[in-house]
Amino acid sequence: MTRTHWILALVALPVAAATGGAAWWLGVQRGMAMMATPEAIDAASADPSQWTIPQGEAATRRHIRDGLKAGDPDPVTGMRILNYHDPMVPGKNFDAPAKSPFMEMMLVPRYAGAADTDSGSVVVSPRIQQNLGLRTAPAVRGALASEVNAVGAVAWNEREQVQVSARAFGYVERQYVRAVLDRVTAGAPLVDLHIPSWVAAQEDYLALTRMTGPDLEPLRDAARARLRQAGMSETQVAQFERDGVVQARMILAAPVNGIVSELQVREGATVMPGMLLVKLQGTATVWAEGQVPEAQAALLRPGASVSITSPAVPGQTFNGRLQVLLPEVDPTTRTRRARLELANESGALVPGMTVQMRFERPMRHDTLLVPAEAVIYTGRRTVVLVAEGEGRFRSVDVRTGLESGDQTEILQGLQVGQRVVLSGQFLVDSEANLRGLEARLNRDVDATVPTTPTLHRTEARIASVSGDTVTLDHPPITSLKWPQMTMDFRLPPPGQRPRALTVGERVRIEFRMHEGNVPQIVTLQRLAPAASEGVR
Repeated sequence: MTRTHWILALVALPVAAATGGAAWWLGVQRGMAMMATPEAIDAASADPSQWTIPQGEAATRRHIRDGLKAGDPDPVTGMRILNYHDPMVPGKNFDAPAKSPFMEMMLVPRYAGAADTDSGSVVVSPRIQQNLGLRTAPAVRGALASEVNAVGAVAWNEREQVQVSARAFGYVERQYVRAVLDRVTAGAPLVDLHIPSWVAAQEDYLALTRMTGPDLEPLRDAARARLRQAGMSETQVAQFERDGVVQARMILAAPVNGIVSELQVREGATVMPGMLLVKLQGTATVWAEGQVPEAQAALLRPGASVSITSPAVPGQTFNGRLQVLLPEVDPTTRTRRARLELANESGALVPGMTVQMRFERPMRHDTLLVPAEAVIYTGRRTVVLVAEGEGRFRSVDVRTGLESGDQTEILQGLQVGQRVVLSGQFLVDSEANLRGLEARLNRDVDATVPTTPTLHRTEARIASVSGDTVTLDHPPITSLKWPQMTMDFRLPPPGQRPRALTVGERVRIEFRMHEGNVPQIVTLQRLAPAASEGVR
């Protein structure tokens, strides 16, 4: 190629580039003009497959063009226009189509009879249902096996505790049991006591028995009474009268089979009347106490059959009956103790063993049941989402009964055959957030209870300032699911904001949403240029 050809090529290159750029710009402008023509707007609002701008905005632009307002019929949809609203501020309605005063977007029309005007329902497209993984199941009638399961532990039966005490002043001469938890049998000796006061009382009685005379019987009765007051039992007095031998020692024997739970004396110790010497715990029966959730405790009645298993006694099941529900609730676990008595002749059950308890109740027949995962407990209401067909879902208040396994009894609110949502309920709730379903799910019965608006935070660039309103260009705000946009905010009072705000400054704000009003800035702080380089 000659030098002349090179010069011509270099001259032609910018010309071609400019011509191509102009052609591209004209093409874009022509496409935008074609997209915004009345025919394109009508097609966009009437045929979803031809949407090139959001459906609501397309309808609003057509309404502005045709001079429509709230109360007029829409010639394209055939439905009456109720009002216009900003989806980002769902509580504020307008009578005429226009640009939103809150966002850089058009107001969206709401039609009478449309699904989104129903305060209790929401429409979710099949594609979104598939993305959310929605599953439904019908409400059916069936039998509910009513049982309550609890975890508990074995404890000693306190009603079988026996105390062995001294009945007179004396000394411990011999001790037969040496340690706590020693096992004893009924009648086995525990301790020998030497009681000096018995000797004088018995000698007086023997002296009267040797005397003769008509008036000695009352004296003998008085001497016999002194023996009892000295601490001798009726058996010991009878044996003394029969043998006539002075007894200065008393053998204390175990009254029941059991174990030594307390040992208070040793050999050589001095004992006083009424002093505890040995405490025995009977082992013929034991208690099993289970922690039952307070919501399920109301379903139990004394006498209910209970089956018990324990990992400490594998392969064996113990059967008993509920003895009592103790009249107290644990404030930490919110449970009540259910106590029952179990036979323990073999001694296999000892205190501290963990047990699993199953309280049986009569089976409920012919009751309305739904899967337990379909029920949403908000803390204020009990709700299920009902699928009504054609992608429409409605929140329904229900009153629940018993719950067993994966089934929940429905006492009120549903009918047989209605399909309830099993999974994705909260995702449907998120999909319907712009229509206020979330507020309805969490609405309190007492509407007078005040709520504190949530604080949201973001960094932004000042686009303009007008009086008490500032227009900010902010990045996406995750807490509100807002995209990047330019919108108006209400400034805080003059004494609580920086002076002389200028266009282009970077700021960090905290703000609250007020239904139907411009978001209110709570705090506003200037950012240094280096701190705001990442804000777009």
